[in-house]
Amino acid sequence: MTRYKIDFEAMPWESPAPGVRSKVFEQSGKRLRLAEFTPDFVEADWCLQGHTGYVLEGQVEIDFDGKVVLYNAGDSILIPAGEKHKHKARVLSEVVKIFLVEDVR
Repeated sequence: MTRYKIDFEAMPWESPAPGVRSKVFEQSGKRLRLAEFTPDFVEADWCLQGHTGYVLEGQVEIDFDGKVVLYNAGDSILIPAGEKHKHKARVLSEVVKIFLVEDVR
């Protein structure tokens, strides 16, 4: 069944790693994530996944193999997938809240 409204309020938080928790919904090859990051979040490896999203709260910088881009609340994120766009995020505020849309791999 197709869902046209996703109630993130009713969904439980999942904590896949220290410093991050998220609410995840998948449908029709897309993954919607409401994610919260704290400064405890550390990416050990470069992320090669593509992300499209919107920063709801906080401040984060993303390192694109030496080129660092700062994102604040109200900024959009559009990162293509692949080695050419590898990236690592670093949280600069107490909490960063982001809404992401990703392709399911």
